[in-house]
Amino acid sequence: MKIAISGKGGVGKTTVAALLARSLTLRGVQVLAVDADPDANLALALGAGDRQPTPLAQRRRLVEDRTGARMGGQGGYFRLNPLVDDLPAELAVDLDGIRLLVMGGVSSAGAGCVCPESALVRALVTHLVLASDEALVLDMEAGLEHLGRGTARGVDHLLVVVEPGRRAVATALQVRALAAELGIERVWLLANKLLALDDLDYLTAALPGLPVLGHLLANPAIARADRDGQPPWASAPDLLEAAGGWLDRLAGQEHTPLRSHPPGGRG
Repeated sequence: MKIAISGKGGVGKTTVAALLARSLTLRGVQVLAVDADPDANLALALGAGDRQPTPLAQRRRLVEDRTGARMGGQGGYFRLNPLVDDLPAELAVDLDGIRLLVMGGVSSAGAGCVCPESALVRALVTHLVLASDEALVLDMEAGLEHLGRGTARGVDHLLVVVEPGRRAVATALQVRALAAELGIERVWLLANKLLALDDLDYLTAALPGLPVLGHLLANPAIARADRDGQPPWASAPDLLEAAGGWLDRLAGQEHTPLRSHPPGGRG
């Protein structure tokens, strides 16, 4: 199973990615988590502490060798389908059973784009062959940039994390449209930071036809865990139970709009 998580900045994408990754490992699944957000925070959400992986963007020679690009340059050509089969074993850091690979981003002004690194991640997501007991969880960049590059092409499920608000809904609508252009068939709504269940009614009305995978209520425990450098389930273990419900529905391949409120935790 390959799962990508998208949405507007600040809606809780990384929290959702961390919950899914940990829930999968609790089921005995080998997880490769890819943080494709240049503002990488998935390692912190997984409780990495000092075990921070070296971002792909800082591995200059490897990126240049695989893509043919000159790092930090403006324009130019690079290979769009580089060799990636060995990247998980070579670059990922093990975080309590979760292998984490971080793309990274521009580290200084005028350093150029991260397009070659994005090409590596896109090839990894598209061409990585998973065994029956393996899964990939892709935490995407906030907004639409990676979808525009086609990074999520080849995933089995795209989760759009949405909070109750017009800007988050507007981004979700654009994500759904781009996903259709990429041929991603299973696109789900995951409602987050709800203050009341009528917020879920608002989101389902604003995003008709987008099936609800689950929902999380607003919970200050997540902010406390972040402050203390802990994963969200350290302060709110019920979040893992909610994420387990999401996985059950994804594994069942059911993809029809719900008419009633789905089970959810407090997030």
